[in-house]
Amino acid sequence: MHGCDASVIIASPVNTAEKDHPDNKSLAGDGFDTVIKAKAAIDAIPSCKNKVSCADILTIATRDVIQLSGGPGYAVELGRLDGFTSKASNVEGNLPKPTFNLDQLNTMFASHGLNQFDMIALSAAHTLGAAHCSKFSNRLYNFSLRSPVDPTLSKKYAAQLQQLCPKNVASDTIVTMDPTTPNTFDNVYFQNLQKGMGLFTSDQVLFTDKRSKGTVNVWASNSKVFQKAFVNAMTKLGRVGVKTGKNGNIRRDCGAFN
Repeated sequence: MHGCDASVIIASPVNTAEKDHPDNKSLAGDGFDTVIKAKAAIDAIPSCKNKVSCADILTIATRDVIQLSGGPGYAVELGRLDGFTSKASNVEGNLPKPTFNLDQLNTMFASHGLNQFDMIALSAAHTLGAAHCSKFSNRLYNFSLRSPVDPTLSKKYAAQLQQLCPKNVASDTIVTMDPTTPNTFDNVYFQNLQKGMGLFTSDQVLFTDKRSKGTVNVWASNSKVFQKAFVNAMTKLGRVGVKTGKNGNIRRDCGAFN
């Protein structure tokens, strides 16, 4: 980092074409603006100009958001470069769908060198954030011919969600992923799954599938063990698709290519 400290920067993903993919619809616009401003602030320091990539800013920002919301702090590996391309089509096949079962989740994460423990730990990032009704309304009204409401949902929670997301009403309503502690990074995410309060099928399946249920139960009762697993998974995730050498550069503006 050449003496440049970006550890205080807090932001959401970079404002690139990838953000325009429907799966990224819930990302906050002010987060993109913060990244751009953070980059400008760093480059305004003569000794730091053009030495810190947007990719590294994002990685540090992610850590800071987690820590400031009550989660663990951890060292961030640095030295990434920014990519030369960014397309919405690149999102396909690289983000889990809300409808995924355990096999689909494991397959996707394994393609990036992440195992089931990593996948379950990273899924707990849903202890923060929100989702549009359209991403889970199938669980409330047309889950199956036998059961319109997903039977793995708590009846009380399903009723609450139906109030927030009325049937056949076009709405961009956003619902918090964690109905219990929506602004705190904690292991309550797993406790919610035990109560049938996972917002997505891909969340609740971690408890309903016996292959992952044991991990959910352990992490629901032991915050320190979960946090250690999460830090390990985040470190591994931070090594996926890293650009170095001739494969990337340091952008002058995080919202545009050089």
